[in-house]
Amino acid sequence: MIIGAGGGATNGGLPILIVTGLAREARIAAGPGMTVICSASDPRQLRGLLRDFDPAGVCGIVSFGVAGGLDPSLESGDVVVATEVVANGRRWQAASSLKNNLTSTPGLDRTRLVEGILAGSEHIVGKAEKAPLRHATGAAAVDMESHIAAGYALENGLPFAALRVVADPAWTAPPELALNALKPNGNVDVWKVLRGIARQPHAIPALMRTARDFNRAIAGLRGCRSLLLAGGSRSLVAANL
Repeated sequence: MIIGAGGGATNGGLPILIVTGLAREARIAAGPGMTVICSASDPRQLRGLLRDFDPAGVCGIVSFGVAGGLDPSLESGDVVVATEVVANGRRWQAASSLKNNLTSTPGLDRTRLVEGILAGSEHIVGKAEKAPLRHATGAAAVDMESHIAAGYALENGLPFAALRVVADPAWTAPPELALNALKPNGNVDVWKVLRGIARQPHAIPALMRTARDFNRAIAGLRGCRSLLLAGGSRSLVAANL
């Protein structure tokens, strides 16, 4: 899904390309000066969308959404600004000007913001996979879009940045019941969840924890929305994508 940019685009009229995985992330990011791509948590679909996308129509790329925590010190709602992205033995640097601009933005709770590596994955990383991935990459968090967006940015000579908010901390992961209930657009099939609960009532505590953590992450992401807007010397856009 691609959401076209509205008026007020920046940098000579070119919008920023925002890459997301979930419909809720896309809705938060959408607005003037933004072109938003939502992959529906499907890396293959994201690659297809980017393959058909004209990079000449944007001035830079930002990966924006939630992530799974790998650093045990991070909690749900903590913001990770990427210094680099790593996947399959490759590394992509994030634009330092964007990183520096973001971390110096007034109003952002510094106790909830860290700079760190993002790991890229082709699937949702389970609890048992998190510690080995952390050990192998040194990453603070993992998502399924940043490595693809970073690779696309490099191929097309575009600056890249990533902002991700931790949903599930390192010591946990979404239960299988919740993952199986994801629709192709990234939304949750509530009826499928209810049927699953009827068969597995013991899963209720894990589902409640997942819902709480995800809502906290979405709230944190919404709080970062202003960082994508133009205006002000410290805004993300003003960092000269």
